[in-house]
Amino acid sequence: MANGSSDDGPWATARPELTCRSVKTRIQLDPVTYNRGLIGGFKQVIANEGAGAVWTGFGPTAAGYFLQGAFKFGGYEFFKQQSINLIGYENAKANRTAVYLASAGCAEFFADIALCPLEATRIRLVSEPTFANGLIGGFTKILKTEGVGAFYSGFGPILFKQVPYTMAKFVVYEKVAEAIYGVVDKKQASAGMQTTINLGSGLIAGFAAAIVSQPADTMLSKINKTKGLPGEGTTSRLIKIAKELGLRGSYAGIGARLFMIGTLTAGQFAIYGDIKKALGATGGVEISK
Repeated sequence: MANGSSDDGPWATARPELTCRSVKTRIQLDPVTYNRGLIGGFKQVIANEGAGAVWTGFGPTAAGYFLQGAFKFGGYEFFKQQSINLIGYENAKANRTAVYLASAGCAEFFADIALCPLEATRIRLVSEPTFANGLIGGFTKILKTEGVGAFYSGFGPILFKQVPYTMAKFVVYEKVAEAIYGVVDKKQASAGMQTTINLGSGLIAGFAAAIVSQPADTMLSKINKTKGLPGEGTTSRLIKIAKELGLRGSYAGIGARLFMIGTLTAGQFAIYGDIKKALGATGGVEISK
């Protein structure tokens, strides 16, 4: 997630994203220091904190990918099927964009309930390297010192970020793939061709999702960095952070995130398609033309 997630999906695509995510979070939390872009940020982190620092937050990110990916991809197919059951196949097909949006949003909501504590822990570990030693230590310390509520202080921002992110991700993927298969006969396309189409569609979907969700991703990093003031609610904190950031500040780290989300999403859909083929479920719940 977390970038965020943000962030989710097949583990094979996650490893390079983990290091990008650590650097990206630093850029968002301290744009004055980390002002040299993705590559420059890598060099700064390694020079200042050592090579191992780029893997800070590895545990919660990996756990978040596993849980959120299961909820998101499985939930998306589940809610598409429920839509068909509710309104009928022909109505679902005629209104497929709305079905894609609703299915993605519902799947993401439940995925975020699982993701939020892990994302809060990851951001705290990145922003305060001495806070705790790994996922279990960080999770336990936040629970003991701040309570369960601290894990969900960023739930609103996560929804604000992840729901539009996932909606854009699945809808753009479906639309791009549908456009390509309008020209290419899917039944005649080789396995390699289908994987390539999944990669290309996923890359474009990832770019769209990153742009749509970037402001909320930056706010999420900020709100999880420190505790709120006594009596300060999440909404008031978000308003204050938004005013401080401005439009330009809310897109800090966008270059790193475009690279990260674009490549990750391309890999996710390619692997997801291959897994469905291996399981004999190549169609999934299809309502495209």
